[in-house]
Order: sequence, then structure tokens, then C-alpha cells
Amino acid sequence: MRRVDTRQELPSAFTAAQSEALRAFGNSDVYIEKLIVQPRHIEIQVLGDEHGNLVYLGERECSVQRRHQKVIEEAPSAVVDAAMRQAMGETAVALARAAGYSNAGTVEFLVDQDKKFYFLEMNTRLQVEHPVTELVTGLDLVHLQILIAAGAKLPFTQSDLQLRGHAIEVRIYAEDPDNNFFPSPGKITRLLLPSGPGIREDSGIYEGWTVPLDYDPMLAKLIAYAPTREQAIRRLQRALNEYFVGGIASNLGLFREILEENDFIAAKIDTGYLDRLIENRRKAVSPLNGNGERVAAIAAALMQSTRNGKASSTNNGVNGSHRSAGNGWKRVARHEALRER
Repeated sequence: MRRVDTRQELPSAFTAAQSEALRAFGNSDVYIEKLIVQPRHIEIQVLGDEHGNLVYLGERECSVQRRHQKVIEEAPSAVVDAAMRQAMGETAVALARAAGYSNAGTVEFLVDQDKKFYFLEMNTRLQVEHPVTELVTGLDLVHLQILIAAGAKLPFTQSDLQLRGHAIEVRIYAEDPDNNFFPSPGKITRLLLPSGPGIREDSGIYEGWTVPLDYDPMLAKLIAYAPTREQAIRRLQRALNEYFVGGIASNLGLFREILEENDFIAAKIDTGYLDRLIENRRKAVSPLNGNGERVAAIAAALMQSTRNGKASSTNNGVNGSHRSAGNGWKRVARHEALRER
């Protein structure tokens, strides 16, 4: 792909794209499409039975992405009003009807800064982010899929559907955001799960399970539901603070940071939001900005605790060494926690 902003850039970009395509695929065909600058990714959940009944179940905001992979989803979208929701929903239903589609499916759109929406693709399946739609509609989409597959009619019509409250979902991955999101397989040595009003956690992980390297690194989905978006954010913050996965790295800390970030709180997001946040985050932890001194202090404290442990082992044997070193680590951890507060 080549981005073209001016007429003068077109010939060279066209030639380069043709040449690259020919070398890679043996086909130099090129097509041109409109560039949507800083779009929002908004999708419509549709549901159809085998009797021709089709409905839309509102929208999901999926703009917080990394490398075009969704990481946070919410329903409804903060920028979609009733008229826009109806227009997008009716468009999605018309598309599904034209294809003779039945079952659950998602019609995805890009939305520009003027709130014009453009068809992106349709996913003919139940998606990872379906819990947020279930929470704001009160429907069980998996149950409805089974009814449809059994030949039953949808038990409701479009006019029966109402959206209530706000739901936000985060995808928890076994990866290290501080190391370029490098995968983090390994054994889960400790697992503390959140709970409480409005909190839903969908996962299949457990303490003692070994996360493999062969599959997608997603561990779980954590969803918060509340009457308003602001309350949902607060509930999700609390739940994230209760969530702990030991033995491997995860992106829990990144989500805590996002939920406190001003643009996210104000719903000023687009598909490039997370890339910008990560770049700013990378600059913030650079040794050149003054954090190097703090890192050095932590390293020095850890080294001193190790020395203390060795000295203790000389007098008390291996068990004494283990106990002293552990206490040193705890002191450093408590010290850093107090500094963070």
C-alpha cells in the first residue's frame, strides 16, 4: 500500500506499488481507494434467522488497536447518536439480507471525522467482543445462535430492542508491552481474578497452567458494565487493579494506563490512538529523560540485597541466604510502591 496525499505523488506511488506487487505475487494489478484519515473503527452486530428475519443489535467501538488488532472494545460508541445508529444498522441489515445471511455476524465500518461511514468487511461469525453487546442488550448471542441453527425464528423484532448502559472490554494478552509486546509463554504461578458488580471475566486459564507459544496470546477478556461510560471506566479500573497474573508478563499495566489517559476518557480515539500512546510511553521511559537515575537506584538496591543474602549464607547456610535475599526484594518492592503512590 502507498499513501498518496497530492497529485504529484501519484505516478511514483503507482509505479512502486505495481512493481512490488508483481515481484511478490506475479500480478501488477493496482486499485485505488479513498484514504480515511484518523478513522474510528465501528462495527454493527447483526442477527438473522433462516426465515428471513434480520435485526441489528447496536454498535461496538473498536478503535483502540495495535497493528490493526483490536484490544479494547465498548458499546455503545461515544460518537454514534440515534440517527447514525439507525443508518449504520439498516445498512448492515441490507448488506446481510442481500447475501441471504443467517446466524450472528458483524458488519464493520470505518467512520471519518465528519461521521461518514464506509464499509470495511463483514465477519460471518461471533466475534471476541460480543460480550459488550450482550451486556447492553441483555441478549445471550450464543443461545440465539443455537436457536437459529435449530431452525427457530428470532423471538423479537427490531422495535423490541433497546440499549441500556455502557460496557467496555479489554483483551488480556500474554505479552510484554515494555519489550515491544514480545510474547510471554510460561507457567501461570499465581492468578487473582477480579469480581464485583458489573464485572465479567471470560477465560479458560487457571493457576498452574502453562501458556503455550503456538497460539494466539490472548488469556482472557475482562468486561465492565455500568449505567454510564464514566462509571464503566471506573469499574474496569478497579477490576484491573484486582487482576494479577504471576509467572508471565501481561498487558494489564498498559490497560491501567490507558484508562487514566485523558484522550481515552474523553473518547477522543481513532485507529492510530494506541500507536501514538505507545510511542509517547516509549519516550517517557527512555534513560535520556531522567528515568535512568531511578533505574540505576533500583538496580543498586537489588545488588545490595543480593550481597546481603550472600553474607547471610556464609553464616547461616542456604536457607539463611534465601530468607535474606527475599526480604531485600520485598523491601525494594515496598519502597517503589510507596514512591508510586
